[in-house]
Amino acid sequence: MTHRFPIRVYYEDTDMGGIVYYANYLKYIERARSAWVREMGIDQNEMREKDGVVFAVRRVEADYLSSAKFDDELEVRTSTQAVTGARLVMDQQVVRGEEVLFAAQVTIVCIGEGGTPARLPANIRLILH
Repeated sequence: MTHRFPIRVYYEDTDMGGIVYYANYLKYIERARSAWVREMGIDQNEMREKDGVVFAVRRVEADYLSSAKFDDELEVRTSTQAVTGARLVMDQQVVRGEEVLFAAQVTIVCIGEGGTPARLPANIRLILH
């Protein structure tokens, strides 16, 4: 299953040349992951309060393939690649039409109080499988 999240490029997202600043792609994929988690019914505030854990990005491997520009309509596509007891690996793409502009593989883990590693809560593993 692929989650789709629309993005409009605003002037504030661009550099002096009207091209999306490279770090903003990371913001785009973060927004898409947050929307995807929310749409699955996972309440991250409740997860923190009830289970004592939060999601954290452990690793991002990214490829910048082409440039987005001011006022482009983009879409972030998110799909799950692997779920284990301790981590979630996702593929994310930022596309304009069918052209892939940015591709990333993101590894998410859970951490507890003080930043200690924690297992993904069982209910979340069930939702993601």
